[in-house]
Amino acid sequence: MASDSGGTPPGPPPGVRILVVGGGYVGMYTALRLQRKLKQRLRSGDAEIVVVTPDPYMTYQPFLPEAAAGSISPRHVVVPLRRVLPHCTILVGEARRIDHSKRTATVTTLATDEEGTGAVEITYDELVLAPGSVSRTLPVPGLAEHGVGFKTIEEAIGLRNHVIEQMDIASATRDPAIRDAALTFVFVGGGYAGVEALAELEDMARYTSRYYHNIKAEDLKWILVEATGRILPEVGESMGRYAVGELRGRNIDVRLDTRLESCEDRTAVLSDGSRFPTRTLVWTAGVKPAPLLAATDLPLDERGRLVCTARLTVDGAEHAWAAGDAAAVPDLTAAEPGRETAPNAQHAVRQAKVLADNLVAAIDGRPLKEYRHSYAGSVASLGLHKGVAHVYGRRLKGYPAWLMHRTYHLSRVPTFNRKARVLAEWTLAGLFKREIVSLGSLEHPRAEFEIAAGKRPRPDDGDCQ
Repeated sequence: MASDSGGTPPGPPPGVRILVVGGGYVGMYTALRLQRKLKQRLRSGDAEIVVVTPDPYMTYQPFLPEAAAGSISPRHVVVPLRRVLPHCTILVGEARRIDHSKRTATVTTLATDEEGTGAVEITYDELVLAPGSVSRTLPVPGLAEHGVGFKTIEEAIGLRNHVIEQMDIASATRDPAIRDAALTFVFVGGGYAGVEALAELEDMARYTSRYYHNIKAEDLKWILVEATGRILPEVGESMGRYAVGELRGRNIDVRLDTRLESCEDRTAVLSDGSRFPTRTLVWTAGVKPAPLLAATDLPLDERGRLVCTARLTVDGAEHAWAAGDAAAVPDLTAAEPGRETAPNAQHAVRQAKVLADNLVAAIDGRPLKEYRHSYAGSVASLGLHKGVAHVYGRRLKGYPAWLMHRTYHLSRVPTFNRKARVLAEWTLAGLFKREIVSLGSLEHPRAEFEIAAGKRPRPDDGDCQ
């Protein structure tokens, strides 16, 4: 049986070795199902599953906005891979290059830098590529220096700390320009990540403002910038218009058909000529496939994704499989030919199941099945007790949509342990007041010790980075 250690690359495979690259939705769910399907072979040593992942956990991204708002504890938004994959070898590291013609992956782990030996090569028999996606940035002046994304738990909690710290700065300063910039929050991107993050944090900040003697809720300025003419396209045009009205009704400035031109010198300059001094710029304007895909010898489409078949094999490459954000998978349920499945969690989780079943079938010499799933719809939260939904043709808004959002994602978050903890936190949040504490010092844990040792700690310039 494979060991559960993560520091040393595994030895030669006793049987078939399956290498899973990525520990997100597809990677974790595929490994989980393979672990069940190959239980006896794993015990006997006839199979081995190796998971290479930058983090030892899977992040349930739909809960990031609630974690940022303090409704859910950060540790309950992530699922520890070693706990749910006890029969897999977990390697915490990054795949740098894959040579599928030789069935080898070049991997760097936490130990390789310490050892000074450089990257190691791992051989495999079957490859599952699921590295996911990264934030898609544009060459906007100042974006790299002052922007922050919203794809990881670290970014979500860092943003929460940052927003509260800006309120502390605004409360203490005598300079009106500094106060105005501190209380101005700009979000770029009108998809799920941008809208839900803004809505939850605005809710949290408005509640927090009641505890400041010189800050009122109307003093905070929230701006959503979207390059197209609508937000939340997944929930439909009418629900998107409702969401815009709901946000504007909360004094949130929604700018449609508008782009961010620059954010140098802590000033957001928009394509409509507006200028907003701000110390907070959140960039959620799309994603792109992980850079690893360009370092493989596998076929890619014009967007840099793996070209896949409906059976979730990489087209033209035997023993290579892929799904999720990194894969261009044909949508067999679409009316128009040539359509591909949307890069979202709904497809990723279902694709992982089919992928794992097909991989086991391929090992056993059985025929493969095609992935086919009609899009069920979407739900989105607009803050506490507010939301929009378009599910199976039905449109919901307000409290019913918010309740459906919570119910759906509670049913989808992995493991009973996480479900119970999240439900308990929601219940307690309904009985007690919100937490309004900023733990920004977590980002600089040695600062206090450096002061005691007589060393000047690294200054915090206030940027949300």
